[in-house]
Amino acid sequence: MVSKLDLYKIFCQVGKSESFSKAAKDLYMTQPAVSQAIMQLERELDTRLFYRSPKGVSLTNEGSLLFEYANSAINLIHVGEEKILEFKNLTTGELKIGVGDTISRYFLLPYLEAFHIRYPNIKFTIVNGTTLELCSILKSGGVDVAVCNFPIDDPTLELKPCIDIQDTFVYGERFKKILAKPLSLHELVKLPLIFLESKSNSRKYVEDYMISKGIKISPEFELGSHDLLLEFAKINLGIACVTKEFSQEYLNKGLLYEVQLNEKIPTRSIGVCFLKSVPLSRASTKFVEIVEGKQL
Repeated sequence: MVSKLDLYKIFCQVGKSESFSKAAKDLYMTQPAVSQAIMQLERELDTRLFYRSPKGVSLTNEGSLLFEYANSAINLIHVGEEKILEFKNLTTGELKIGVGDTISRYFLLPYLEAFHIRYPNIKFTIVNGTTLELCSILKSGGVDVAVCNFPIDDPTLELKPCIDIQDTFVYGERFKKILAKPLSLHELVKLPLIFLESKSNSRKYVEDYMISKGIKISPEFELGSHDLLLEFAKINLGIACVTKEFSQEYLNKGLLYEVQLNEKIPTRSIGVCFLKSVPLSRASTKFVEIVEGKQL
């Protein structure tokens, strides 16, 4: 059975060709099949669409009106199909990524660059937030993927760990004598501490670990960014809990020093997460592969 869409495609081709035989050739159909399709459409619409003559066919007034709309619709369908091919071939499209400022600056930028070099026509939209905020945005459809601090306990999300990171404590010149020797976490919490805000996943991970050791923290300062932690520690306002991998510039230049703990905090991960229930777009899939290191 010929579908309604096929009938209109045949109708438009006949309208352009002004001939059943020419339309049949263009459509790789037999002439009787084309003629039968036009008669079927005329019956369904209860309207004569073509004048027939030995020289060919021509549109009636009603047929001309229908052709104007049907041809535009068919053209729009073709444009839509071309756009789908462009998306599949990554020659157009948009990729919405959720990421925090610190992870973006110290981890994600090389991968964004690599993706952009490979697929320059894909537009980036970057949404900033904490891990908790980004998971919520991800589940509401606001971003395609999120790059977050792990661990994340959410069964609706697929998690792809990409890099291990180490939480540590750093200090400035003022605390150099006090912290010349290794010390325990119990001793450390007696000093003025600088942490990220309590809603931060990084803060929660360290705090949960310390609670598991029977240690409660009461920071002197709670800040909104990793860079501020480093700057506050540099001017000797306290001992800052930071990510070691994101603090190397300060440590290498001697602006800050790392606390030597008797027991290191277990490493954790940074990775990509996305909804299990929603298939990734081709652009999202390629981005995840690049961040995982499969295409670098």
